[in-house]
Amino acid sequence: MGNLLRFGVSLDSDLLQKFDKLCEKRRYKTRSEAIRDLIRKDLVEEEWANQEQEVTGTLTLVYNHHHSDLSRKMTEIQHQALDIVITSLHVHIDAHNCMEVLILRGQVKEIKDFGRLLISTRGIKHGNLSLSTTGKDLS
Repeated sequence: MGNLLRFGVSLDSDLLQKFDKLCEKRRYKTRSEAIRDLIRKDLVEEEWANQEQEVTGTLTLVYNHHHSDLSRKMTEIQHQALDIVITSLHVHIDAHNCMEVLILRGQVKEIKDFGRLLISTRGIKHGNLSLSTTGKDLS
């Protein structure tokens, strides 16, 4: 972590008022912490633009486990990606529907391709890929 530096920011009073409301809503104790988070958010999103950047993420899938052969297909796809699937969590939502959450780590391109492959598998009702960061380059 580097040295703590202070700098000034000029804002229109209306924009500052909206920012202060946002800080309060999100429970930031200071404007500085909110600004740090906004900067980190943009830096992380920049990581995602580099297809070779190593990132982490989660893939959430909702599906009917009675759908013909779906569980076998999902397992087969995951076994082909053992290098990026860190772990998985399987939850029974009701008598028919399940949710599976996969925690992933790898290059942006690999994770996006893997997510698209599973989400587009016939029988998946809903899928969502959420990228994050390894945190290595953030203070």
